[in-house]
Amino acid sequence: MLKLNLSNEPTWLDLGHGVRLQLLPLTTALMVAARNDPAIANLPEETGDEESALVFAKALARIAITDWEGVGDESGDPVAVSPEGINALLDIWPLFETFQTDYVASGLLLDQEKNVSSPLPSGPSAGVKDTARPALKSAKLARKS
Repeated sequence: MLKLNLSNEPTWLDLGHGVRLQLLPLTTALMVAARNDPAIANLPEETGDEESALVFAKALARIAITDWEGVGDESGDPVAVSPEGINALLDIWPLFETFQTDYVASGLLLDQEKNVSSPLPSGPSAGVKDTARPALKSAKLARKS
């Protein structure tokens, strides 16, 4: 059963290292807005998956973050949320990784929940190897040809 969260209130995400982000719920509108960010549209065709993920995460964060705690300047004085600050924050690997895992990926878990049946160990598909490739990698391979 699909469980809907009908609240559109921002929630807090603890990134560790004393940093917390207040984030809007990850909705279709946020994902579409992030995909239409000029930084994504201007990525060269040969951009790798890792760089694409970083650019997308920053675009999404610039839309979703409404407030933060534990972020300061060189002197330790708190700074206001800004696009430049968000980009700099996500350049810190452990913070980026937590944002990716706990916010972005958690919003994509619906894909995993949609099929609760696992392949049967016997039957017509037993022992068959998976030959399908993810669409993104297939597209990259096609471009290289």
